Amino acid sequence: MKKWDVGLIVGRFQPVHKGHIHAVKYALSKVEELVIGIGSAQYSHELKNPFTAGERFRMIRLALDENHVTRDRYCIIPLHDTRTHSIWAAQVIAYTPKFNVVFTNDPLTAGLFREANFQVEPVPFLSRGNYNATGVRNRILEGKPWENLVPKSVAAMIKNIGGVERIRNLAKTDYV
Repeated sequence: MKKWDVGLIVGRFQPVHKGHIHAVKYALSKVEELVIGIGSAQYSHELKNPFTAGERFRMIRLALDENHVTRDRYCIIPLHDTRTHSIWAAQVIAYTPKFNVVFTNDPLTAGLFREANFQVEPVPFLSRGNYNATGVRNRILEGKPWENLVPKSVAAMIKNIGGVERIRNLAKTDYV
């Protein structure tokens, strides 16, 4: 029996990497259903946020399919940032199905949801030094191998949509 009915996990997924899949599978081991929030959904085509919410949605789906996670166990919801942290949790609650636990290692997210009276559970990292989206993007920029850090389906998708070129072009123009 699962500890909770429905959980929430939020990430930017810029791009989806094996650490994300490890986190999702961990959360799914604790709940019947998982709401996967695509954070900062309004941002794309920036060096820190190169992919659109729709592209990230597709990456998550492909990666979870590749890892034999059935689609009836999760839903994916794009979540926009707010300019005021104190209302972000309320906005997430308004845009998602009801959940009763939040899985996160982010101190701000954890604090906001604890203030909103949610149970918050940390997620064990999978080799955090290797599996992080900034590292994947940096490897792409530097022309270093990166494909082994993401699920095969995600690597193929990034290549198919011109994501490698997009990230390299954004590095030439991004001033953030």
